Amino acid sequence: MAIRWGSYKVTNLYDELVEKAGKPRDHAKHLCEYLRALSDKEINELKAASDSAIHTMGVTFRVYHQEEGSIDRAWPFDIVPRLINAKEWSGIEKGLKQRIKALNMFIDDLYNDQNIIKDGVFPASMLNKSKNFLQECRGFSPANGVWANICGSDLVRDNQGKVYVLEDNLRVPSGVSYMLENRQVMKRVFPEMFQKYNILPVDDYPSQLYDMLAEMSPRKIEEPEIVVMTPGIYNSAYFEHAYLAQQMGAELVEGPDLVVEDDDCVYMRTINGLSRVDVIYRRIDDWFIDPEVFAPDSLLGVPGLIRAWKAGNVGLANAPGSGVADDKVVYAYVPKIIEYYLKEEAILANVPTYKCNDKAEREYVLENIADMVVKPANESGGYGMLIGPHATAEEHEKFRKLIKADPRNYVAQPMLTLSTAPTMVDTRVEPRHLDLRPFILSGKDIKVTTGGLTRVALEKGSMVVNSSQGGGSKDTWIVDMEEE
Repeated sequence: MAIRWGSYKVTNLYDELVEKAGKPRDHAKHLCEYLRALSDKEINELKAASDSAIHTMGVTFRVYHQEEGSIDRAWPFDIVPRLINAKEWSGIEKGLKQRIKALNMFIDDLYNDQNIIKDGVFPASMLNKSKNFLQECRGFSPANGVWANICGSDLVRDNQGKVYVLEDNLRVPSGVSYMLENRQVMKRVFPEMFQKYNILPVDDYPSQLYDMLAEMSPRKIEEPEIVVMTPGIYNSAYFEHAYLAQQMGAELVEGPDLVVEDDDCVYMRTINGLSRVDVIYRRIDDWFIDPEVFAPDSLLGVPGLIRAWKAGNVGLANAPGSGVADDKVVYAYVPKIIEYYLKEEAILANVPTYKCNDKAEREYVLENIADMVVKPANESGGYGMLIGPHATAEEHEKFRKLIKADPRNYVAQPMLTLSTAPTMVDTRVEPRHLDLRPFILSGKDIKVTTGGLTRVALEKGSMVVNSSQGGGSKDTWIVDMEEE
């Protein structure tokens, strides 16, 4: 036996699979027994099978800012899955649906009546200095009032096992293709586990995404033309763009493949001439999507696209301007936003967040920066943040100056001790910290993936799980114990 659960250390931590040394959680019992019975040779064979599957399937991830330049890497994957009981997941799912419903109402209100500001719940100063509030979208509402059709919310647990929302990604959230590919790899590596457990599926995501996009078509036809719009092969998420297009049977296009004609409709250039496009799942940031409105020198966008969208001739997912609620300062207001629009308390808690534009909260952050995580308002992928306990005195001082120079651009949170899960290191398991990104689709209905992308910090003791910062991933199993 290579894996001995009695020596697996979980002191003062919440572990997803193990309650205490030698005692798996009820929903992880079968998995832990199976892993314990494996020899070193069998573990190495399973890891080799996993690596081979990832290579064969061509699952890659692009990393920027390496010394040798941007490079494609094989998707870093751990063969030990993370398990969550379906009963607990049901509550998380309700909380995510509540959250995205309120956030879409919030965005629609900001671009129209702004009642939440008039009623003094959300400060006008926050909006005035928002980098992602687009004046070009004022007075407009997309179909069903939904701006963020695809959302990826990051969840974490603290050392007591409580689930928190860490942030909401409402612009162009990535990672769902890796969730789907992780499941395919696990079905090849651990087929017997899919017989022992009732694992809720994730494979229907592409069809759910297609149906949601088809609902947005301005032309009520049986097969609307849906395209996935990518910045191109040099984007870090290009694999995902191509994968989702292929899975949905949609065309993968770049800006020059599309044109807006004099009738304010969008057309795709094909070998048979122009073909009208009904819905665009765009994976390009707002500022580059239409040089006629935003960055005039953008070569990625399509001149006239915003004009076509506002004329109601094409659906855009996510809608331009949805990033106004992606702001990490806005995140601090989400519980109030839920209460204001839905008259309900938030089901899922926020991590306590200090807004640096507030004088008292800023002073607290400046005094306690060594114990806090400081985040800029609109960065993603773990870039531009400070992890106080792991930073030097010089880095603390650098961020104090940044905060003082632009308080609106920063929030700070206490350093949570994230939960762990057993992760393979050679032929043994060690605890590694992790988070979870479920994906929420919003159209006429709201649907949440059963699980999501679990990201894991592969380095011992590290809390940084982002793939772009060297993190890896695990398959996430939502297991229904009542139906076993």
